Amino acid sequence: MRKLLLFLLLCVTAAVSAQSVPMDGLAHVAIRVKDVPASRAFYEKIGFLEAFTIDNKGVLDRSFIKINDDQFIELYPQTEKQPQIGFLHLCFYGSDLESLHKQYEREDLKPHDLKKAGAGNLLFTMEGPEKQNIEYTQYMPGSLHSNDHGKHLGNPVGPKLISVSLAMKDVPAARAYYSEKLHFPITKSGSFAIPGTSGETVVIEDDQIGARMRVAFQVKSLKEAAAELTKRGVPFTRAKNALSTTDPDGNIVEFREHGS
Repeated sequence: MRKLLLFLLLCVTAAVSAQSVPMDGLAHVAIRVKDVPASRAFYEKIGFLEAFTIDNKGVLDRSFIKINDDQFIELYPQTEKQPQIGFLHLCFYGSDLESLHKQYEREDLKPHDLKKAGAGNLLFTMEGPEKQNIEYTQYMPGSLHSNDHGKHLGNPVGPKLISVSLAMKDVPAARAYYSEKLHFPITKSGSFAIPGTSGETVVIEDDQIGARMRVAFQVKSLKEAAAELTKRGVPFTRAKNALSTTDPDGNIVEFREHGS
Protein backbone atom coordinates (compact mmCIF):
# COMPACT_ATOMS: atom_id res chain seq x y z
CA MET A 1 0.00 0.00 0.00
CA ARG A 2 2.83 2.40 0.88
CA LYS A 3 4.48 1.76 -2.50
CA LEU A 4 1.18 2.36 -4.27
CA LEU A 5 0.66 5.68 -2.46
CA LEU A 6 4.21 6.74 -3.32
CA PHE A 7 3.62 5.83 -6.98
CA LEU A 8 0.37 7.85 -7.08
CA LEU A 9 2.11 10.80 -5.44
CA LEU A 10 4.85 10.70 -8.07
CA CYS A 11 2.24 10.57 -10.83
CA VAL A 12 0.42 13.58 -9.41
CA THR A 13 3.69 15.49 -9.02
CA ALA A 14 4.67 14.72 -12.61
CA ALA A 15 1.25 15.84 -13.87
CA VAL A 16 1.49 19.12 -11.97
CA SER A 17 5.04 19.78 -13.16
CA ALA A 18 3.91 19.24 -16.76
CA GLN A 19 1.50 22.17 -16.54
CA SER A 20 2.42 25.80 -17.02
CA VAL A 21 1.46 28.65 -14.75
CA PRO A 22 -1.66 30.05 -16.51
CA MET A 23 -1.29 33.13 -18.69
CA ASP A 24 -3.88 35.68 -19.76
CA GLY A 25 -3.06 35.51 -23.46
CA LEU A 26 -1.23 37.26 -26.29
CA ALA A 27 0.09 40.67 -25.22
CA HIS A 28 1.76 41.85 -28.41
CA VAL A 29 3.57 40.92 -31.56
CA ALA A 30 6.53 43.07 -32.63
CA ILE A 31 7.65 43.72 -36.20
CA ARG A 32 10.24 45.90 -37.87
CA VAL A 33 8.85 47.96 -40.74
CA LYS A 34 10.24 50.08 -43.57
CA ASP A 35 7.94 53.03 -42.95
CA VAL A 36 6.26 53.46 -39.57
CA PRO A 37 3.77 56.15 -40.76
CA ALA A 38 2.70 53.92 -43.68
CA SER A 39 2.26 50.89 -41.40
CA ARG A 40 0.44 52.99 -38.83
CA ALA A 41 -1.92 54.26 -41.53
CA PHE A 42 -2.66 50.68 -42.64
CA TYR A 43 -3.51 49.53 -39.12
CA GLU A 44 -5.61 52.65 -38.57
CA LYS A 45 -7.56 51.72 -41.70
CA ILE A 46 -8.55 48.39 -40.14
CA GLY A 47 -9.46 50.19 -36.92
CA PHE A 48 -6.39 50.17 -34.67
CA LEU A 49 -4.99 53.45 -33.33
CA GLU A 50 -1.53 54.38 -32.12
CA ALA A 51 -1.76 54.56 -28.32
CA PHE A 52 1.73 55.89 -27.54
CA THR A 53 5.36 55.75 -28.63
CA ILE A 54 8.75 55.31 -26.99
CA ASP A 55 11.64 57.44 -28.23
CA ASN A 56 15.37 57.01 -27.77
CA LYS A 57 17.24 60.33 -27.63
CA GLY A 58 14.54 62.01 -29.66
CA VAL A 59 14.38 59.25 -32.28
CA LEU A 60 11.38 56.92 -32.56
CA ASP A 61 12.18 53.56 -31.00
CA ARG A 62 8.74 51.96 -31.39
CA SER A 63 5.08 52.74 -31.98
CA PHE A 64 2.39 50.92 -29.99
CA ILE A 65 -0.67 50.14 -32.12
CA LYS A 66 -3.57 49.28 -29.85
CA ILE A 67 -5.81 46.29 -30.57
CA ASN A 68 -7.63 46.44 -27.23
CA ASP A 69 -6.71 47.31 -23.64
CA ASP A 70 -4.54 44.18 -23.33
CA GLN A 71 -3.15 43.61 -26.83
CA PHE A 72 -0.86 45.62 -29.10
CA ILE A 73 1.20 45.52 -32.27
CA GLU A 74 4.63 47.07 -31.78
CA LEU A 75 6.13 48.75 -34.85
CA TYR A 76 9.91 49.17 -34.84
CA PRO A 77 11.49 51.36 -37.55
CA GLN A 78 14.05 50.02 -39.97
CA THR A 79 17.51 51.52 -39.34
CA GLU A 80 20.98 51.24 -40.85
CA LYS A 81 22.07 49.01 -37.97
CA GLN A 82 18.84 46.98 -38.08
CA PRO A 83 17.74 46.83 -41.72
CA GLN A 84 15.95 43.46 -41.69
CA ILE A 85 12.19 44.02 -41.75
CA GLY A 86 9.64 41.50 -40.50
CA PHE A 87 8.78 39.55 -37.37
CA LEU A 88 10.79 40.31 -34.22
CA HIS A 89 9.10 38.63 -31.27
CA LEU A 90 5.91 37.47 -29.61
CA CYS A 91 4.90 38.44 -26.07
CA PHE A 92 2.51 36.74 -23.64
CA TYR A 93 1.00 38.38 -20.57
CA GLY A 94 -0.17 37.12 -17.20
CA SER A 95 -0.98 38.21 -13.67
CA ASP A 96 1.66 36.09 -11.88
CA LEU A 97 4.87 36.58 -13.82
CA GLU A 98 7.08 35.83 -10.82
CA SER A 99 5.65 32.31 -10.45
CA LEU A 100 6.03 31.64 -14.17
CA HIS A 101 9.63 32.88 -14.08
CA LYS A 102 10.41 30.60 -11.12
CA GLN A 103 8.84 27.63 -12.91
CA TYR A 104 10.99 28.22 -15.99
CA GLU A 105 14.07 28.51 -13.76
CA ARG A 106 13.23 25.20 -12.06
CA GLU A 107 12.84 23.58 -15.46
CA ASP A 108 16.20 25.00 -16.63
CA LEU A 109 14.74 27.03 -19.50
CA LYS A 110 17.17 29.84 -18.62
CA PRO A 111 14.80 32.82 -18.55
CA HIS A 112 16.53 36.18 -18.32
CA ASP A 113 16.04 38.23 -15.16
CA LEU A 114 12.60 39.55 -14.29
CA LYS A 115 12.74 43.34 -14.51
CA LYS A 116 10.75 46.53 -15.03
CA ALA A 117 10.69 47.43 -18.73
CA GLY A 118 10.70 50.85 -20.39
CA ALA A 119 6.92 51.04 -20.60
CA GLY A 120 6.64 50.40 -16.85
CA ASN A 121 5.56 46.74 -16.83
CA LEU A 122 7.24 43.63 -15.46
CA LEU A 123 9.06 41.69 -18.16
CA PHE A 124 11.33 38.76 -18.77
CA THR A 125 12.57 37.20 -21.99
CA MET A 126 13.83 33.81 -23.13
CA GLU A 127 15.52 32.46 -26.19
CA GLY A 128 13.10 30.11 -27.91
CA PRO A 129 13.55 27.72 -30.84
CA GLU A 130 15.97 28.92 -33.52
CA LYS A 131 16.95 31.84 -31.28
CA GLN A 132 13.55 33.54 -31.59
CA ASN A 133 13.04 35.88 -28.67
CA ILE A 134 10.01 35.14 -26.46
CA GLU A 135 8.72 37.83 -24.09
CA TYR A 136 6.48 37.61 -21.04
CA THR A 137 4.94 40.64 -19.37
CA GLN A 138 2.67 41.62 -16.50
CA TYR A 139 0.82 44.92 -16.82
CA MET A 140 1.49 47.14 -13.82
CA PRO A 141 -0.36 50.16 -12.40
CA GLY A 142 1.07 53.41 -13.76
CA SER A 143 2.60 51.84 -16.88
CA LEU A 144 2.02 53.33 -20.32
CA HIS A 145 -0.30 50.43 -21.11
CA SER A 146 -2.33 50.69 -17.89
CA ASN A 147 -2.62 54.46 -18.16
CA ASP A 148 -4.11 54.03 -21.64
CA HIS A 149 -6.98 51.77 -20.52
CA GLY A 150 -10.21 52.85 -22.16
CA LYS A 151 -8.42 55.15 -24.59
CA HIS A 152 -7.42 54.81 -28.28
CA LEU A 153 -9.80 51.88 -28.76
CA GLY A 154 -10.62 52.81 -32.35
CA ASN A 155 -13.15 50.93 -34.46
CA PRO A 156 -11.46 47.63 -35.29
CA VAL A 157 -12.73 45.14 -37.86
CA GLY A 158 -11.45 42.40 -35.55
CA PRO A 159 -11.14 43.53 -31.91
CA LYS A 160 -9.13 40.60 -30.56
CA LEU A 161 -5.84 38.99 -31.55
CA ILE A 162 -6.49 35.24 -31.39
CA SER A 163 -3.51 33.62 -33.11
CA VAL A 164 0.08 34.27 -34.14
CA SER A 165 2.01 32.03 -36.53
CA LEU A 166 5.73 31.42 -36.05
CA ALA A 167 7.83 30.39 -39.05
CA MET A 168 10.43 27.76 -38.19
CA LYS A 169 13.02 25.87 -40.21
CA ASP A 170 12.76 22.81 -37.95
CA VAL A 171 9.05 22.50 -37.31
CA PRO A 172 9.15 19.22 -35.28
CA ALA A 173 11.77 20.64 -32.91
CA ALA A 174 9.83 23.88 -32.44
CA ARG A 175 6.59 22.00 -31.82
CA ALA A 176 8.34 19.81 -29.25
CA TYR A 177 9.68 22.92 -27.50
CA TYR A 178 6.24 24.52 -27.13
CA SER A 179 4.63 21.25 -26.10
CA GLU A 180 7.26 19.68 -23.85
CA LYS A 181 9.19 22.68 -22.54
CA LEU A 182 6.54 25.41 -22.34
CA HIS A 183 3.64 22.98 -21.73
CA PHE A 184 1.32 24.55 -24.31
CA PRO A 185 -1.52 22.06 -24.94
CA ILE A 186 -1.99 20.95 -28.56
CA THR A 187 -5.42 21.76 -29.99
CA LYS A 188 -7.47 19.64 -32.40
CA SER A 189 -6.26 21.82 -35.27
CA GLY A 190 -2.61 21.23 -34.32
CA SER A 191 -1.96 24.71 -32.96
CA PHE A 192 -0.78 25.37 -29.40
CA ALA A 193 -3.17 26.80 -26.81
CA ILE A 194 -1.75 29.40 -24.47
CA PRO A 195 -2.01 27.94 -20.93
CA GLY A 196 -5.05 29.48 -19.28
CA THR A 197 -8.55 30.32 -20.46
CA SER A 198 -7.93 32.89 -23.23
CA GLY A 199 -8.47 30.42 -26.06
CA GLU A 200 -5.66 32.15 -27.99
CA THR A 201 -3.12 30.10 -29.89
CA VAL A 202 0.34 29.90 -31.39
CA VAL A 203 0.79 28.17 -34.75
CA ILE A 204 4.12 26.63 -35.73
CA GLU A 205 4.54 26.50 -39.50
CA ASP A 206 7.41 25.91 -41.88
CA ASP A 207 9.53 28.81 -43.02
CA GLN A 208 7.55 29.50 -46.21
CA ILE A 209 6.48 32.94 -44.97
CA GLY A 210 10.07 33.80 -44.09
CA ALA A 211 10.50 36.88 -41.92
CA ARG A 212 6.92 38.01 -42.40
CA MET A 213 4.38 38.07 -39.60
CA ARG A 214 1.07 36.20 -39.75
CA VAL A 215 -1.64 37.12 -37.25
CA ALA A 216 -5.36 36.39 -36.97
CA PHE A 217 -8.09 38.56 -35.46
CA GLN A 218 -11.48 37.37 -34.29
CA VAL A 219 -14.64 38.68 -35.98
CA LYS A 220 -18.31 37.88 -35.33
CA SER A 221 -19.08 37.35 -39.00
CA LEU A 222 -16.87 36.97 -42.07
CA LYS A 223 -19.65 38.44 -44.16
CA GLU A 224 -19.83 41.57 -42.01
CA ALA A 225 -16.02 41.80 -41.88
CA ALA A 226 -15.82 41.57 -45.68
CA ALA A 227 -18.37 44.35 -46.04
CA GLU A 228 -16.45 46.52 -43.58
CA LEU A 229 -13.10 45.96 -45.29
CA THR A 230 -14.67 46.81 -48.63
CA LYS A 231 -16.18 49.96 -47.15
CA ARG A 232 -12.78 51.01 -45.83
CA GLY A 233 -11.03 50.32 -49.12
CA VAL A 234 -8.88 47.49 -47.78
CA PRO A 235 -8.21 44.80 -50.44
CA PHE A 236 -8.49 41.22 -49.22
CA THR A 237 -8.75 37.63 -50.38
CA ARG A 238 -11.29 35.06 -49.23
CA ALA A 239 -10.62 31.56 -48.02
CA LYS A 240 -13.03 29.02 -46.61
CA ASN A 241 -12.65 30.15 -43.01
CA ALA A 242 -10.87 33.50 -43.22
CA LEU A 243 -10.32 36.82 -44.92
CA SER A 244 -6.74 37.81 -45.56
CA THR A 245 -4.95 41.06 -46.33
CA THR A 246 -1.37 42.29 -46.11
CA ASP A 247 0.25 45.36 -44.57
CA PRO A 248 2.75 47.54 -46.50
CA ASP A 249 5.61 45.12 -45.74
CA GLY A 250 3.75 41.98 -46.77
CA ASN A 251 2.85 40.84 -43.25
CA ILE A 252 -0.28 38.69 -43.36
CA VAL A 253 -3.36 39.85 -41.43
CA GLU A 254 -6.28 37.44 -41.22
CA PHE A 255 -9.82 37.73 -39.89
CA ARG A 256 -11.52 34.62 -38.55
CA GLU A 257 -14.79 33.77 -36.88
CA HIS A 258 -14.66 32.37 -33.36
CA GLY A 259 -13.68 28.71 -33.39
CA SER A 260 -12.59 28.62 -37.05
